[in-house]
Amino acid sequence: MPRMPGEFAPHERTVIAWPTRDDVYGKHLDEARAAHAALARTISGYEPVTMIANQQEAEYAAELCGSTVDVVALPIDDSWFRDSGPIYVFDGGERIAGNWIFNGWGQKFVPFDKDAAVASAWAKHAGHSVRDIDMVLEGGSITSDGAGLLATTEQCLLHQNRNPQLSKAQIEQRLRSEFDLNEVMWLPHGLSMDADTDGHVDNVAIFIAPRTMVFQTCDDKLLSDHLRLEENRKVAQSFGVTMHEIPVLPVIEYHGERIQVPYLNFYMINGAVIVPVCGHAADDDMLALIGEYIPDRDIIGLDIGGILAYGGGGIHCITQQIPAVL
Repeated sequence: MPRMPGEFAPHERTVIAWPTRDDVYGKHLDEARAAHAALARTISGYEPVTMIANQQEAEYAAELCGSTVDVVALPIDDSWFRDSGPIYVFDGGERIAGNWIFNGWGQKFVPFDKDAAVASAWAKHAGHSVRDIDMVLEGGSITSDGAGLLATTEQCLLHQNRNPQLSKAQIEQRLRSEFDLNEVMWLPHGLSMDADTDGHVDNVAIFIAPRTMVFQTCDDKLLSDHLRLEENRKVAQSFGVTMHEIPVLPVIEYHGERIQVPYLNFYMINGAVIVPVCGHAADDDMLALIGEYIPDRDIIGLDIGGILAYGGGGIHCITQQIPAVL
């Protein structure tokens, strides 16, 4: 049976995609590209990194990313490779790239035909076996503990713009069979402002070890997220998992938009954790807290949280790990 490894397991490399969509970043596209390049360079100090870019942008991407980052030209519409890229599993020791259906987050962002094909295109380029799966699913909507427990949000996976023909029970059964799961943790909510993805789990919860989770909570009782994230925490408690909390949820204004920059949208790599920060007063304290929860890795805050949140996501949303074959 296929089994999805935890993100905390060893990586062979990280794959990122180059920002291309003017209607997402507008006049701030160059700032987004600089942020993607900075992240790629940072990760490349710990593990190999590939940047996927459209053919006409590959040379510029290589120039900004520098010599430590590989650039591969493949057609893309957008830069959120966590969601458009493959979801890897191991089956009998073989690494397989799961090619789930990508529909532009419920057809919110069009066109998305290139992104719908990029998971398979990347896997074939890399020489990985591909398995096509007839269900809409984005990588940012799930988190695995690598040992049979997966968490997701009802807000996203049960939204009618994903798989309206499937019931909750049918969706869970598909997840169980494709990822060899013992349990599925259905958290009620994503973040209140996460309209683009309909509440992805990678803004609110992540496994950092088997049956061990970090949760984004909200100590500001004036925000609706305070109660929403508390409901999530209570659901997780019923599973008996070890729970750690990040209590501060920054809400900032960036380029005229009010946005949330969850520290929880961090990315675990070989030897480090890369955390989105945004110049908030709590940045240093929350980085130290994450360091207490994940003491065996360097904790690196990158001040690109604002521009990525302005675009609709965070550091975890633009990265996809290729698990190492051990």
